[in-house]
Amino acid sequence: MKVIDESIEEIVLRYSERGMPILQNYLPKDLCHAAAREILSWERGRVILTTGFYVAGFAETDGPAGTLVLAKALEKLGFTPVIVTDDYCREAFNNQGIEVIYLSLDADHEEADAILEEQRPVGLISIERCGRNKNGVYANMRGVDISENTAPCDELFIKAYGKIPTIGVGDGGNEIGMGNVSDIISEKLELTPCEIKTDILVIASVSNWGAYGITAALQELSDKELFPEEGFTEAYIRKTVLLGNVDGVSHEHVFSVDGFGLDIEKEITDALRSKGASRKREPLFV
Repeated sequence: MKVIDESIEEIVLRYSERGMPILQNYLPKDLCHAAAREILSWERGRVILTTGFYVAGFAETDGPAGTLVLAKALEKLGFTPVIVTDDYCREAFNNQGIEVIYLSLDADHEEADAILEEQRPVGLISIERCGRNKNGVYANMRGVDISENTAPCDELFIKAYGKIPTIGVGDGGNEIGMGNVSDIISEKLELTPCEIKTDILVIASVSNWGAYGITAALQELSDKELFPEEGFTEAYIRKTVLLGNVDGVSHEHVFSVDGFGLDIEKEITDALRSKGASRKREPLFV
Protein backbone atom coordinates (compact mmCIF):
# COMPACT_ATOMS: atom_id res chain seq x y z
CA MET A 1 0.00 0.00 0.00
CA LYS A 2 1.32 3.43 -0.94
CA VAL A 3 1.72 5.95 1.86
CA ILE A 4 -0.28 9.07 1.01
CA ASP A 5 2.13 11.42 2.77
CA GLU A 6 5.29 9.97 1.26
CA SER A 7 8.09 12.46 0.81
CA ILE A 8 9.78 12.95 -2.54
CA GLU A 9 12.79 11.07 -1.20
CA GLU A 10 10.64 8.10 -0.17
CA ILE A 11 9.06 7.99 -3.61
CA VAL A 12 12.37 7.97 -5.51
CA LEU A 13 13.73 5.25 -3.22
CA ARG A 14 10.81 2.85 -3.71
CA TYR A 15 11.82 -0.67 -4.77
CA SER A 16 15.51 -0.08 -4.05
CA GLU A 17 17.57 -3.23 -4.63
CA ARG A 18 21.10 -1.78 -4.73
CA GLY A 19 21.69 -0.73 -1.16
CA MET A 20 20.65 2.91 -1.51
CA PRO A 21 18.62 2.81 1.74
CA ILE A 22 21.90 1.85 3.44
CA LEU A 23 23.57 4.96 2.06
CA GLN A 24 20.55 6.99 3.09
CA ASN A 25 21.55 6.40 6.72
CA TYR A 26 24.81 8.27 6.10
CA LEU A 27 23.48 11.17 4.05
CA PRO A 28 21.49 14.29 4.94
CA LYS A 29 17.74 13.95 4.66
CA ASP A 30 15.62 15.66 2.03
CA LEU A 31 18.32 15.55 -0.66
CA CYS A 32 16.05 16.36 -3.60
CA HIS A 33 14.96 19.55 -1.89
CA ALA A 34 18.56 20.34 -0.96
CA ALA A 35 19.54 20.01 -4.62
CA ALA A 36 16.56 22.11 -5.68
CA ARG A 37 17.37 24.87 -3.19
CA GLU A 38 20.95 24.87 -4.40
CA ILE A 39 19.86 25.19 -8.05
CA LEU A 40 17.46 28.01 -7.28
CA SER A 41 20.30 29.91 -5.60
CA TRP A 42 22.37 29.94 -8.80
CA GLU A 43 22.68 32.99 -10.98
CA ARG A 44 20.68 32.37 -14.13
CA GLY A 45 23.15 31.15 -16.72
CA ARG A 46 24.35 27.96 -18.37
CA VAL A 47 24.04 24.65 -16.53
CA ILE A 48 25.97 21.61 -17.75
CA LEU A 49 24.17 18.28 -17.39
CA THR A 50 25.92 15.01 -18.17
CA THR A 51 24.48 11.54 -18.65
CA GLY A 52 24.86 8.38 -20.73
CA PHE A 53 26.09 5.09 -19.26
CA TYR A 54 27.64 2.53 -21.60
CA VAL A 55 26.07 -0.94 -21.48
CA ALA A 56 26.86 -3.74 -23.93
CA GLY A 57 27.43 -1.53 -26.95
CA PHE A 58 24.76 1.06 -26.24
CA ALA A 59 23.68 3.70 -23.75
CA GLU A 60 21.30 2.47 -21.07
CA THR A 61 17.76 3.71 -20.62
CA ASP A 62 18.52 5.19 -17.22
CA GLY A 63 19.83 8.75 -17.40
CA PRO A 64 18.61 10.41 -20.61
CA ALA A 65 14.96 10.69 -19.53
CA GLY A 66 15.83 12.21 -16.18
CA THR A 67 18.31 14.55 -17.81
CA LEU A 68 15.77 15.79 -20.35
CA VAL A 69 13.09 16.34 -17.71
CA LEU A 70 15.46 18.32 -15.49
CA ALA A 71 16.92 20.26 -18.42
CA LYS A 72 13.44 21.34 -19.53
CA ALA A 73 12.65 22.40 -15.96
CA LEU A 74 15.84 24.46 -15.83
CA GLU A 75 14.79 26.21 -19.04
CA LYS A 76 11.48 27.18 -17.44
CA LEU A 77 13.42 28.63 -14.52
CA GLY A 78 15.51 30.85 -16.77
CA PHE A 79 18.66 28.73 -17.09
CA THR A 80 20.29 27.58 -20.33
CA PRO A 81 20.89 23.82 -20.08
CA VAL A 82 23.75 22.25 -22.02
CA ILE A 83 24.01 18.46 -22.15
CA VAL A 84 27.48 16.90 -22.31
CA THR A 85 27.54 13.24 -23.30
CA ASP A 86 29.18 10.91 -25.84
CA ASP A 87 28.28 9.23 -29.11
CA TYR A 88 26.28 6.46 -27.45
CA CYS A 89 23.60 9.11 -26.78
CA ARG A 90 24.00 10.72 -30.19
CA GLU A 91 20.30 10.52 -31.13
CA ALA A 92 18.64 10.76 -27.73
CA PHE A 93 18.41 14.54 -27.49
CA ASN A 94 17.72 15.44 -31.10
CA ASN A 95 14.96 17.97 -31.75
CA GLN A 96 14.64 18.92 -28.09
CA GLY A 97 15.91 22.48 -28.48
CA ILE A 98 18.77 21.88 -26.06
CA GLU A 99 22.44 22.31 -26.92
CA VAL A 100 24.40 19.04 -26.79
CA ILE A 101 28.18 18.68 -26.66
CA TYR A 102 29.60 15.27 -27.57
CA LEU A 103 32.83 14.48 -25.76
CA SER A 104 35.14 12.06 -27.57
CA LEU A 105 36.04 8.79 -25.90
CA ASP A 106 39.72 9.72 -25.88
CA ALA A 107 39.21 13.27 -24.64
CA ASP A 108 41.79 14.66 -22.22
CA HIS A 109 41.70 17.22 -19.45
CA GLU A 110 42.32 20.02 -21.94
CA GLU A 111 38.96 19.34 -23.60
CA ALA A 112 37.24 19.55 -20.24
CA ASP A 113 39.04 22.83 -19.56
CA ALA A 114 37.90 24.13 -22.94
CA ILE A 115 34.25 23.24 -22.29
CA LEU A 116 34.25 24.95 -18.91
CA GLU A 117 36.01 27.99 -20.32
CA GLU A 118 33.62 28.27 -23.25
CA GLN A 119 30.40 27.52 -21.39
CA ARG A 120 31.21 29.23 -18.09
CA PRO A 121 28.48 27.24 -16.31
CA VAL A 122 26.88 28.38 -13.08
CA GLY A 123 26.45 24.74 -12.06
CA LEU A 124 27.01 21.13 -13.14
CA ILE A 125 24.63 18.18 -12.71
CA SER A 126 25.41 14.52 -13.40
CA ILE A 127 22.60 12.00 -13.81
CA GLU A 128 23.67 8.36 -14.08
CA ARG A 129 27.12 9.01 -15.49
CA CYS A 130 29.95 6.62 -14.70
CA GLY A 131 32.91 8.13 -12.86
CA ARG A 132 36.38 6.70 -12.36
CA ASN A 133 37.20 4.70 -9.25
CA LYS A 134 40.34 4.80 -7.10
CA ASN A 135 42.15 2.73 -9.73
CA GLY A 136 41.35 5.26 -12.45
CA VAL A 137 38.93 2.80 -14.04
CA TYR A 138 35.36 3.31 -15.24
CA ALA A 139 33.58 0.13 -14.15
CA ASN A 140 30.00 -1.06 -14.43
CA MET A 141 27.99 -2.65 -11.61
CA ARG A 142 29.49 -6.03 -12.46
CA GLY A 143 33.00 -4.64 -12.05
CA VAL A 144 33.72 -4.81 -15.78
CA ASP A 145 36.11 -2.14 -17.07
CA ILE A 146 34.25 0.05 -19.57
CA SER A 147 36.92 2.76 -19.80
CA GLU A 148 37.42 2.32 -23.55
CA ASN A 149 33.73 3.11 -24.06
CA THR A 150 33.37 5.96 -21.58
CA ALA A 151 34.20 9.57 -22.38
CA PRO A 152 35.74 11.35 -19.37
CA CYS A 153 32.78 13.58 -18.55
CA ASP A 154 33.78 13.27 -14.90
CA GLU A 155 36.81 15.42 -15.69
CA LEU A 156 34.42 18.38 -15.80
CA PHE A 157 33.41 17.68 -12.21
CA ILE A 158 36.99 17.23 -11.07
CA LYS A 159 37.88 20.62 -12.56
CA ALA A 160 34.75 22.31 -11.19
CA TYR A 161 34.73 20.88 -7.66
CA GLY A 162 35.22 23.64 -5.11
CA LYS A 163 34.84 26.33 -7.78
CA ILE A 164 31.47 25.74 -9.46
CA PRO A 165 28.52 24.08 -7.66
CA THR A 166 28.04 20.40 -8.57
CA ILE A 167 25.24 17.89 -8.06
CA GLY A 168 25.41 14.14 -8.67
CA VAL A 169 22.54 11.68 -9.04
CA GLY A 170 23.18 7.95 -8.78
CA ASP A 171 21.64 4.62 -7.87
CA GLY A 172 24.47 2.13 -7.53
CA GLY A 173 27.83 3.45 -6.39
CA ASN A 174 29.83 3.89 -9.58
CA GLU A 175 28.31 7.21 -10.67
CA ILE A 176 29.70 10.73 -10.44
CA GLY A 177 28.96 12.01 -6.93
CA MET A 178 29.36 8.69 -5.15
CA GLY A 179 32.80 9.81 -4.04
CA ASN A 180 30.95 11.59 -1.24
CA VAL A 181 30.26 8.21 0.37
CA SER A 182 32.95 6.06 -1.23
CA ASP A 183 34.24 4.66 2.08
CA ILE A 184 30.75 3.56 3.07
CA ILE A 185 30.10 1.99 -0.34
CA SER A 186 33.37 0.05 -0.14
CA GLU A 187 32.48 -1.23 3.32
CA LYS A 188 28.75 -1.83 3.03
CA LEU A 189 28.07 -2.56 -0.64
CA GLU A 190 31.15 -4.55 -1.64
CA LEU A 191 31.73 -2.38 -4.69
CA THR A 192 34.72 -0.37 -5.82
CA PRO A 193 32.97 2.99 -5.97
CA CYS A 194 33.40 6.07 -8.06
CA GLU A 195 35.76 8.49 -6.33
CA ILE A 196 34.41 11.70 -7.90
CA LYS A 197 32.74 14.01 -5.39
CA THR A 198 29.97 16.56 -5.85
CA ASP A 199 28.69 19.24 -3.51
CA ILE A 200 25.34 17.44 -3.25
CA LEU A 201 24.64 13.76 -3.90
CA VAL A 202 21.09 12.58 -4.60
CA ILE A 203 20.45 8.85 -4.41
CA ALA A 204 17.48 6.97 -5.85
CA SER A 205 16.43 3.46 -6.80
CA VAL A 206 16.75 4.58 -10.43
CA SER A 207 18.75 7.68 -11.34
CA ASN A 208 15.98 8.93 -13.63
CA TRP A 209 13.74 9.00 -10.57
CA GLY A 210 16.29 11.08 -8.68
CA ALA A 211 16.24 13.67 -11.47
CA TYR A 212 12.44 13.59 -11.47
CA GLY A 213 12.56 14.08 -7.70
CA ILE A 214 14.73 17.18 -8.04
CA THR A 215 12.28 18.48 -10.64
CA ALA A 216 9.33 17.88 -8.32
CA ALA A 217 11.18 19.68 -5.52
CA LEU A 218 11.97 22.60 -7.84
CA GLN A 219 8.28 22.79 -8.68
CA GLU A 220 7.30 22.87 -5.00
CA LEU A 221 9.86 25.53 -4.12
CA SER A 222 9.40 27.75 -7.17
CA ASP A 223 5.62 27.42 -7.53
CA LYS A 224 6.15 27.03 -11.28
CA GLU A 225 4.75 24.21 -13.42
CA LEU A 226 7.87 22.17 -14.11
CA PHE A 227 6.97 18.48 -13.96
CA PRO A 228 6.21 16.85 -17.33
CA GLU A 229 2.71 15.95 -18.36
CA GLU A 230 1.42 12.45 -17.85
CA GLY A 231 2.91 9.88 -20.22
CA PHE A 232 5.90 11.96 -21.30
CA THR A 233 8.69 9.93 -19.68
CA GLU A 234 7.20 6.59 -20.71
CA ALA A 235 6.98 7.77 -24.33
CA TYR A 236 10.49 9.17 -24.24
CA ILE A 237 11.94 5.93 -22.83
CA ARG A 238 10.22 4.03 -25.63
CA LYS A 239 11.83 6.43 -28.10
CA THR A 240 15.32 5.88 -26.68
CA VAL A 241 14.90 2.11 -26.84
CA LEU A 242 13.91 2.35 -30.49
CA LEU A 243 17.08 4.41 -31.00
CA GLY A 244 19.15 1.61 -29.46
CA ASN A 245 19.22 2.12 -25.69
CA VAL A 246 19.12 -0.94 -23.47
CA ASP A 247 17.97 -1.79 -19.99
CA GLY A 248 20.99 -1.57 -17.69
CA VAL A 249 20.10 -4.79 -15.86
CA SER A 250 19.01 -7.09 -18.69
CA HIS A 251 21.17 -5.47 -21.43
CA GLU A 252 18.20 -5.93 -23.75
CA HIS A 253 16.32 -3.52 -26.01
CA VAL A 254 13.16 -3.54 -23.89
CA PHE A 255 10.87 -0.83 -22.60
CA SER A 256 12.20 -0.82 -19.05
CA VAL A 257 14.78 0.89 -16.86
CA ASP A 258 17.00 -1.07 -14.48
CA GLY A 259 14.54 -3.93 -14.65
CA PHE A 260 11.49 -1.78 -13.88
CA GLY A 261 8.77 -1.75 -16.51
CA LEU A 262 6.91 1.32 -17.71
CA ASP A 263 4.08 0.55 -15.29
CA ILE A 264 6.47 1.26 -12.42
CA GLU A 265 7.78 4.33 -14.26
CA LYS A 266 4.21 5.63 -14.40
CA GLU A 267 3.66 4.85 -10.72
CA ILE A 268 6.71 6.92 -9.73
CA THR A 269 6.01 9.86 -12.03
CA ASP A 270 2.32 9.93 -11.02
CA ALA A 271 3.32 10.03 -7.35
CA LEU A 272 5.80 12.86 -7.94
CA ARG A 273 3.41 14.75 -10.19
CA SER A 274 0.76 14.66 -7.46
CA LYS A 275 3.02 16.83 -5.30
CA GLY A 276 2.01 19.79 -7.41
CA ALA A 277 -1.28 18.56 -8.82
CA SER A 278 -3.32 21.38 -7.30
CA ARG A 279 -1.84 23.94 -9.70
CA LYS A 280 -3.31 24.50 -13.14
CA ARG A 281 -1.24 22.68 -15.73
CA GLU A 282 0.13 24.19 -18.88
CA PRO A 283 1.89 21.71 -21.20
CA LEU A 284 5.67 21.90 -20.77
CA PHE A 285 6.73 19.40 -23.42
CA VAL A 286 5.83 19.21 -27.08
